Amino acid sequence: MASTSSETPSSSLSSSSSSIPGSDYDVFLSFRGEDTRHAFTDHLYEVLRLKGIDVFRDNEKLQLGQVIASELIQAIEKSQYAIVVFSEKYADSRWCLDELAKIVECRKNKGLKVVPVFYHVDPSDVRNQTGPFGKAFAKHNKDDRIDGEKIQKWKDALREAGSVSGKHLILHQRPVRQ
Repeated sequence: MASTSSETPSSSLSSSSSSIPGSDYDVFLSFRGEDTRHAFTDHLYEVLRLKGIDVFRDNEKLQLGQVIASELIQAIEKSQYAIVVFSEKYADSRWCLDELAKIVECRKNKGLKVVPVFYHVDPSDVRNQTGPFGKAFAKHNKDDRIDGEKIQKWKDALREAGSVSGKHLILHQRPVRQ
């Protein structure tokens, strides 16, 4: 969320998205639900909303019966920022990886600003597809329904997004009582 003006990231985000042509949302929130939905992501979502930031989150904005893929693609395309919460099982989801590939495409073609959050994962695991990301890709590589071109697109998207400066949140160990 680097800015060349004197605005802070939250102040630049809190401006109305309707003032920028083609934007429906200030932020598109990308995350693996089973890892973070009822913890970190819910808290992040609420804080952003309380600051007046219009956030697209899949369970909040999708209408029942709508085709999810096209709705998500449109939301990404009509957002100013994408916050990607990389968690241990993020790369297990083909859906998350497709979403990330679209986010990276919009970063290149439309100037979408990408803010990664490394939630209990090492940024180098995201960039290099090691650790839990390597395990996920070992499974994807064995899946005959996924072609090599798509897997390469996912890897490229992870490499690019994982190279963007972001926030690294790690699980703090509790002190040992003696």
